Amino acid sequence: MTERAGTIIFALTLAAGVLTGCSQADESADAVRAEPSVRTIPFDIYTHCGIHEVRIGSTYYEAETPLTDGDGNPPEGWDEPFQRGTMTLKTETEAVFTDDAGHEVKFRVRPGASGFKRLCS
Repeated sequence: MTERAGTIIFALTLAAGVLTGCSQADESADAVRAEPSVRTIPFDIYTHCGIHEVRIGSTYYEAETPLTDGDGNPPEGWDEPFQRGTMTLKTETEAVFTDDAGHEVKFRVRPGASGFKRLCS
């Protein structure tokens, strides 16, 4: 499969695979993350209850600084229920979400996690 075809498949799977309360990418993100170089992938982050956690492949990440408006919603200036952007996989344990609006959220792996800490209702 070509890299472009793989990227398209990954993006489509990502769009279809968002869980209630958090964002996720399919298992192919593990292969992306395993490569030694920094990689950036399209990513729609679920913002409905604020920005707390994401799942990339089978790995759960939590925001270094969770973002809400204080009432369990995304902060002002964020789209709801999703914010379209990119996720840059910096290292095996660090990812950074950015978008065209200038937002940046750093995420760290939650070792041993097999689910989200909280689900958005």
